[in-house]
Amino acid sequence: MVLGMPLSTFTTVHVALSLIGIASGFIVVLGMISSERLNALTLLFLVTTVLTSLTGFLFPFHGVTPGIIVGVLSLIALVPAILARYSSHLLGKSRGTYVICSVLALWFNVFVLIVQSFMKVPALHALAPVAFKVAQAAALVLLIVLGTLAAKKFHPSV
Repeated sequence: MVLGMPLSTFTTVHVALSLIGIASGFIVVLGMISSERLNALTLLFLVTTVLTSLTGFLFPFHGVTPGIIVGVLSLIALVPAILARYSSHLLGKSRGTYVICSVLALWFNVFVLIVQSFMKVPALHALAPVAFKVAQAAALVLLIVLGTLAAKKFHPSV
């Protein structure tokens, strides 16, 4: 039991939060490229991404795991993103901080999605390790390209 839920239910909630965070995160990044704020989707992305990391810490584990490290790094990226977005209102350098930290947090979620997919989906597991490396490299390149475009083009009006 985790938070009063059977582990299978908790896992489903955690995965749902992660997938919502990833989907809304990609939409938010595409919005940045169009210089759109997308306030509601941005809030959804940030909240579900924070909750994904926080719920990840509640799984039964022994010691520090790669998942714990990624969760901590994601939260470290999310704090300046949230502060830049909601405290600094994207003024000055906070715009760049918001874009970079948001894309980084999205990449952490995508990274874990790929890891978990290759671990849990037998057809993908059979393709590892080469396909895993290709998938991770493709995700990294995609998010670097999208992040670079977003950093250059995201100039929302106040």
